[in-house]
Amino acid sequence: MLEPGFYNMDCMKGMSEFPDKYFNLAVCDPPYGIGESGSRNKTRGGLAKATDYKPFFGNDAAAPDAAYYQELFRVSQNQIIFGANHFISKIPYDSPCWIVWDKENGDNDFADCELAWTSFHSAVRIFRFRWAGMMQGDMKNKEVRIHPTQKPVRLYSWILNRYAKAGDKILDTHVGSASSLIACHRAGLEYVGFEIDPHYYEKAAKRLNEEKAQISIFDLAGGYY
Repeated sequence: MLEPGFYNMDCMKGMSEFPDKYFNLAVCDPPYGIGESGSRNKTRGGLAKATDYKPFFGNDAAAPDAAYYQELFRVSQNQIIFGANHFISKIPYDSPCWIVWDKENGDNDFADCELAWTSFHSAVRIFRFRWAGMMQGDMKNKEVRIHPTQKPVRLYSWILNRYAKAGDKILDTHVGSASSLIACHRAGLEYVGFEIDPHYYEKAAKRLNEEKAQISIFDLAGGYY
């Protein structure tokens, strides 16, 4: 079985290393199959010139097949899956608890919100945080964007605060920018993350290691959150 950490490998191979229901929570942002690989970003207009990202592995040509979701459900007790409105037939379970991320992104051709399917049985919840080019919800702690589908650390911290608890083991099968792992680190949660693209793995690992090198409030207080 793999140790906790961040791995440059195919998540299907990685998940095969773990026993049933090993992870308390999987928080995943797999490809949606809508072509948002980075190559289209430079065509978007806005307040500043869009970053021209390197397209990532698979070019977001297709969402993972049904075998991925079967394996994800095998190794985790609960799941939060972004973009599931694009591939819900592959999951396929109903849920009353969807997460709505309102990006407050103004007038452009990006979606106003992103949706995440969850395995929980509570109500729909909304997280509002601006994420529009150079404009972010927390400009004093502005994040450097290294990945075309990067999500803010604040989003993942909000998720972990509501759907995880101290001592939980967290899985992210498609790490991308490492925002999820940074949120886990800040919360003091054990995690395993996979990223198959070598270029983005290196950038994400650098970002994560820079975060881990900082002395956090958690380290000083010795507590959760």
